[in-house]
Amino acid sequence: MKLEERTVAEYHGRPVKFFDLENGRRLRARLMNYGATLISLHIPDRTGRLEDITLGFDNFEDYLGNNPYFGATVGRYANRIGGARFVLGGQEYVLARNEGPNHLHGGLKGFDKVMWEAVPVSDSRSVGVRFNYLSPDGDEGYPGNLDCQVTYLLNENDELHLAYLATTDRPTHVNLSHHSYFNLAGSRKENILEHELQIMASRFTPADERLIPTGEIKEVAGTPLDFLKPRPIGQRLKELPAGYDHNFILDSRGELALAARVVEPESGRVMELYTTEPGLQFYSGNFLDGTIRGKGGRPCGRHSAFCLEPQHFPDSPNKPQFPSTVLKPGEIYKSLTVIKFLTV
Repeated sequence: MKLEERTVAEYHGRPVKFFDLENGRRLRARLMNYGATLISLHIPDRTGRLEDITLGFDNFEDYLGNNPYFGATVGRYANRIGGARFVLGGQEYVLARNEGPNHLHGGLKGFDKVMWEAVPVSDSRSVGVRFNYLSPDGDEGYPGNLDCQVTYLLNENDELHLAYLATTDRPTHVNLSHHSYFNLAGSRKENILEHELQIMASRFTPADERLIPTGEIKEVAGTPLDFLKPRPIGQRLKELPAGYDHNFILDSRGELALAARVVEPESGRVMELYTTEPGLQFYSGNFLDGTIRGKGGRPCGRHSAFCLEPQHFPDSPNKPQFPSTVLKPGEIYKSLTVIKFLTV
């Protein structure tokens, strides 16, 4: 197991650090304390060839520009809150609007755009980084001082663990997630349409034209959202003009369980995602339009990568029938995601 740390820049007088992790099987991950971000992830194909399977940038400075949350930790609330407001304890809270009338991924300056404290951590079978951030009372409109921790660990089983903890001094809403864009083909293919996806969810939350849930719960059976059996992402994509950007209700019930499995047939790379969260947002890179140039100057085009974001449901603060995202003083917010890589 290896861990190397280096300072690459300064941001508002604080050092920006890259952390390079490597396990004994040559899997490599690069993390950054700006946004508690996963910058790159090199994994082998069935022949042993290593390639980076995530979108992002080569340099820190590029993350400050047009950046659609590449590899970032998102919060306080991952996904959308309709109307950028909610009522909690009889009081209305107005949040920052950053997607039309709605609040997305924590607002104008969410957790993806702040500097986290970072401490390397390791044991005999894993190596990683623990990130901490104190979000002050009133941050982007949220009540309470929220003390957050995100720990990334790369282990010898070719797993990347993401463990989240948070506490608050006032009742507030919390929904943290990870926002990497994956393409298991690496640089070989410009889109992910042939990736075979399976999602362990028999239901989903329908949304309106602004992608805010209507409050209904429907079965995926007979719809383009039915991934209960593995099938190519592109197989029924044309039936959804806007592409996939949907919250799936996982069939698991709060315990760490397999939520999704993705196979890239040509390379043989396989990604399995396990989570304790009740929902999973599947996004097929619909808003990427080629104007962003990522690693190596390559344009990031439509459907060039996919996101699988473990989460509570979008707009839960305004949907009392959804699982609650309220965190109260004395409680501890806990969430765990495990991403495992293998080949076939």
